[in-house]
Amino acid sequence: MKADLHSYLEGGRDALLWKLDGLSEYDIRRPLTRTATNLLGLVKHSAAMEILYFGVVFGRPFEQELPYVGDGAETNADMWATADETREEIVGLYRRAIAHADTTIAALALNEVGRVPWWAMQRSRCTTSWSTSSRKHNGTTCPTCRPAPGGVSAAGPRLPAGGYPQFRAARA
Repeated sequence: MKADLHSYLEGGRDALLWKLDGLSEYDIRRPLTRTATNLLGLVKHSAAMEILYFGVVFGRPFEQELPYVGDGAETNADMWATADETREEIVGLYRRAIAHADTTIAALALNEVGRVPWWAMQRSRCTTSWSTSSRKHNGTTCPTCRPAPGGVSAAGPRLPAGGYPQFRAARA
């Protein structure tokens, strides 16, 4: 079961990176959702989640602090790439986060309990949860990779008309 869960997670990771292949800088940074999420931002977000779910939760700090995650960080700042963050930096971060997560997955038993301030989660649930989230994010890349009418993804109806005010500046 552990190998199956890990394989499923690896497939989602590979698919997300594959979505960047052949795209211009403009296309990987173009915000097509009301929240200003872009494809490179999803890679950045995925790196942060790998670090948090498979590092912090299991007492394995990552080599690098992420200023866009945690207390004092701007809401959802991990969901888009800033102008000074390069594709190579973000993809490199994601690959290092994957390696860090894979070490955790290999080292711990499937029933190992990780600690998060607001819940206790077995690693099997953590692996399943992030595997599923990784695939879900890949699904959102479909509207992100191509223009959608009005620049809105399929998730648009869940957001107020015009998006949230904190995202307007990021879309400008």
